[in-house]
Amino acid sequence: MNIDWRSILRHLLQVVAFCCVVAVFTTAIWPNNSYLRQAVNALCIGLVTWGVIEFGSLLVPARHCHPGAGGGHGWPKGWRGVLLAALGIGAGFLLGDPLSCWITGERCLRSTRDQQIGLLITIAAGAVATFFFYSRGQAKALLADKAAAERDASEARLALLQSQLEPHMLFNTLANLRALIATDPAAALQMLDRLDAFLRATLSASRATTHPLAAEFDRLADYLALMAVRMGPRLQVRLALPEALRQLPVPPLLLQPLVENAIKHGLEPQVAGGHIAVLAARDGAALTLTVQDNGSGFDASATQASGHFGLAQVRERIATAYGEQGRFDLQSTPGAGTTVRITLPIAS
Repeated sequence: MNIDWRSILRHLLQVVAFCCVVAVFTTAIWPNNSYLRQAVNALCIGLVTWGVIEFGSLLVPARHCHPGAGGGHGWPKGWRGVLLAALGIGAGFLLGDPLSCWITGERCLRSTRDQQIGLLITIAAGAVATFFFYSRGQAKALLADKAAAERDASEARLALLQSQLEPHMLFNTLANLRALIATDPAAALQMLDRLDAFLRATLSASRATTHPLAAEFDRLADYLALMAVRMGPRLQVRLALPEALRQLPVPPLLLQPLVENAIKHGLEPQVAGGHIAVLAARDGAALTLTVQDNGSGFDASATQASGHFGLAQVRERIATAYGEQGRFDLQSTPGAGTTVRITLPIAS
C-alpha cells in the first residue's frame, strides 16, 4: 500500500491549526480554564479523531473508496464514510479528554452539563473538519479527472493529426513513384524498395505519442534517401543532431512533413534542385529544430491557400501537445528559400 506521507503531514498541521481555533471558543465557554489547558484538550480530542479517520480510511478496500487526487485511496463511499467519521468522533470524545487530563495532570471531573456541551462541540468540530477534508479531497479528485480527460483529448487529437499526415506523405510518395514508372523504371523499382523499407521502419514507431529525437532523424534520413532516388544529385542534404540531444522525446513525424514541404514546394520546382538542412540545438531549457531550404520560397502569409498541408498540421500538433510553451516560426520569401523553426520545452 502506497501511503502519501506528505498529504498526511499536511492534514495533521491543518488539524492542529483547527484545534487551536476551537480552543478559543471553548475558553470563552469555560473561562475558568486557561487557553493553554483548552488547547491541550482540543488537540487531544482532535488528533485522536483525525488519527482514527485518517488511518482508518486506509483500511477500507480501494474499491469501496472514491479515487484520491493522486489516483490512490480517497474517502470511503456511502455508509462506510459515515461510520468512519462517527467512529473517529466517538474515539476523540472518549479518549481525548482523559488523555488531556493525563498530560496536564488534572482530574477529569465534569458535570453532566459540561460533558453534554463537550460532546456537542466534539461532534460539531469533527463534522466540520471531516466535511472540510472530504470537500478538499473531492475537489482535488475532480481536478485530477479533468486533467486526465484533457490529456486524453490532447493525445487523441495528436493521434488524429498524425493519422492525417501519414497517408498524406504516402500519397505524395506514390505520386512520385507513378511519375518515375513512365520515365525511369529502374529508378521507380529502387524507389519502391526504399518505400518498403521506410514503411517497415516507421510502422511501429509511428504509433507512439513520442519517440527519441534520434529516431526522428533516422526516419528523416530514410525519407530523404527515398526522395534522393527521384531527385538524384539535385537534392543536397545536411542533418545535424548533437549527441547530447539524441534521447530527447519529440512527437513522431514532426520533421518529415516540413522536409516534404521543402522538397515539393521549394526544391522540385527548380531545375537545379537545392539544399535542405535540418538542425537540432539546445537553447537554455528549450529544444530548437530548424528546417532550411534554398528553394523557390513562397508567400508565408498565404500558406493555407497555397496547399501547404504539412505545415498547418505540424503547427497544430505543436499547439496541442505543448500549448504556449511550443513555438512554430515560419519565414519564407519567394525566390529566397524557406526556414521553419520549432521551439519545444525540454522536460527537466
